[in-house]
Amino acid sequence: MMLIAIGWIVFLLLIGGVLLDRSLSGLIVRNFDEQLDYMLTAMVASTEIGPDGEVLFSRPLGDQRFLEPNSGLYWQITGEGHEDYPSRSLWDRSLQVRPTEHNEVLIYDSDQFPGEPLRVMQRPIILPGSDTQWWFVVAASREEMNAQIARFRSILAYSFVVLGGGLIMMAALQTWLGLSPLRGVRRAIQRIRMTGEARVTEPLPLEVQPMVEELNALLAHSEKQAEEARAHAGNLAHALKTPLTVLTSAAAAHDPELDQLVQREAATMRRQVDHHLARARAVGRRATGLARADVREAAEAVERAVGRLYPDVRFDLDGAKPEEAIVAIERQDLDEILGNCIENAAKYGGGSVFVTVDAVPEDANQCLVWIEDDGMGIPEIERQRIFDRGARLDTNKPGTGLGLAIVRDVVEIYGGSVALGESEDLGGLLVELRLPRAGARV
Repeated sequence: MMLIAIGWIVFLLLIGGVLLDRSLSGLIVRNFDEQLDYMLTAMVASTEIGPDGEVLFSRPLGDQRFLEPNSGLYWQITGEGHEDYPSRSLWDRSLQVRPTEHNEVLIYDSDQFPGEPLRVMQRPIILPGSDTQWWFVVAASREEMNAQIARFRSILAYSFVVLGGGLIMMAALQTWLGLSPLRGVRRAIQRIRMTGEARVTEPLPLEVQPMVEELNALLAHSEKQAEEARAHAGNLAHALKTPLTVLTSAAAAHDPELDQLVQREAATMRRQVDHHLARARAVGRRATGLARADVREAAEAVERAVGRLYPDVRFDLDGAKPEEAIVAIERQDLDEILGNCIENAAKYGGGSVFVTVDAVPEDANQCLVWIEDDGMGIPEIERQRIFDRGARLDTNKPGTGLGLAIVRDVVEIYGGSVALGESEDLGGLLVELRLPRAGARV
C-alpha cells in the first residue's frame, strides 16, 4: 500500500510540476515579450523621416537604459542603403536583422553578443515620406528573464518536495491507522492461541467486525467438529466395548460356541463401524461447504438399483423439476439417505413405493421429500425408538437395524431433519425428509 501510494504521489507531482513549470515559464516569457512589443511600438510612434531622408525620433524613448552602454536593453533601426540608427546602449556593436519572407513581426532568441543572451523582436515598416523598408529592432538581455524562471523553478521544486513529503507522511499515517484494526485482530488470534480462549471477545472497530464474526463462526465450527469427532470416538469405543468384553469372557471360559459367538459379535462390531464411518464421512464432506446434489436424479438412480432387488415393487416418482430440487448434500450421502428409506419401503411395504420431491414447498430454504409405502406402517409409539441403532420391529426379514439411524444422523449433520408418519394415500409408512436447499451458483 505504501509503495503504491508513494509511486502515485511522485507520478502526479512530476506531471503537475512539469505542466505548472511550462505554464508559468511561458507566462514569464510572454510578459517579457509584451514589454519588448511596448518598446517597439513606442519606437515606431516616435520615428519620422528627416529632410535628408534618414530616420530620427521626434521625441526620446523614456527608458534610461537605452542611453547606458551595454545596459542590456537595445534598439536599432536599419534600412537598405542607409546607415544603421542604433541606441547609445549598443555602443560600438550592432544588431543583426533576420529578413523574413512576409515581412512579419519576428521574436527570437539570439546569442550574437558573446556572453549576453538576447531576446530580439523585429518589425518591418515603411514610414510616410519614404520608400525604404525600415527594420525596427528591439533587444533585451535574457539574463533577468532566465533568473526569474530559475527562481520560480527553485521555489516550485522546494514546494513540491515539501508537498510530496507531507502527502507521503499522510499516506503512511493513514495506512498505519487503517491497518491498526487488523493488528488488533492479529493480537486477538494470538491471545486465542496462547491462552486457549474460544472466541474473539475484545471490542474492535466496525470495519473489521464482519471478519471477526466470520472468525468466531469458524472457531465455533471447528469446535463443533472437534466435539463431534470426540463424540464419535466415544460412541464407537462404547459400542465396541461390550462385544469385546463378551468375546474376551468367552475365550477365557473356553466357551464351546466361541466360533458362533465371534461371528455374531464381529457382525455387531462391523455394523457399528459402518455406522460411525458413515457419520464421519458426512461430517468431512459437510466441512467443504460446496456440496450440491439433485434429489430427483438421485431418487431415480436409487429406484433403479432397488428395483433390481425387488422386481415386483412398483415405484412412482413425482414432484419438482430437477433444477428446483438441488440440496446442499454430497451425492454419495444423498444416495445413502434415499437408498435406506426407499429400500425399507420396498422391503417392508406391500408392493408400492411413492416418492414425492418438494411435496409442500413451504420453506424456500428446505427441500421436502416424502417416501410412502403401502405396508403395515409403524405404530406412533414406536416411531421414535426405530431411529435407535440396532432397533428393528420386523425381525423376520434380514437387516442390521442401522438404516434409519444412519439416515437420521447424516441428515442432521447437514442441517436437515427426518420424521415418520402415516401415508394418507397408501396407508403405510410415510418418511418425511427435510433437506437443506443449495443456494444458486454465482
